[in-house]
Amino acid sequence: MAAARAADDKKALDVVVLDVGDTIGVVDYFVIASASNDRQVRTIVDTIEERLRTRDDDAADSGAARIPIGREGVDASRWALLDYGDLVVHVFLDEVRRFYDLERLWADAPRVAWVDVPPA
Repeated sequence: MAAARAADDKKALDVVVLDVGDTIGVVDYFVIASASNDRQVRTIVDTIEERLRTRDDDAADSGAARIPIGREGVDASRWALLDYGDLVVHVFLDEVRRFYDLERLWADAPRVAWVDVPPA
């Protein structure tokens, strides 16, 4: 939830959390978010990384600091991916997200409510 909240704090568009654990098996959750320009993609990614690394926000879920084991696409800033093992964060330019439409691809995965859910 901390990743979704961090994206939302930087005005990400249409932040979605999918529970893909039963479908994929190697990852539990996808956080998917959009940005209107490449600068915002980088800002959202940087904020998510910082938030999960330092766990410095009052609304953060309980847990230890986390560092991604993989980081792809951040320099191009069209589709950035942060791999935390059990969590994968996708931050897209809006038009790129519409093209790949991960929500349709993983339509069987339940959406996880993260707005108005109190932190653990």
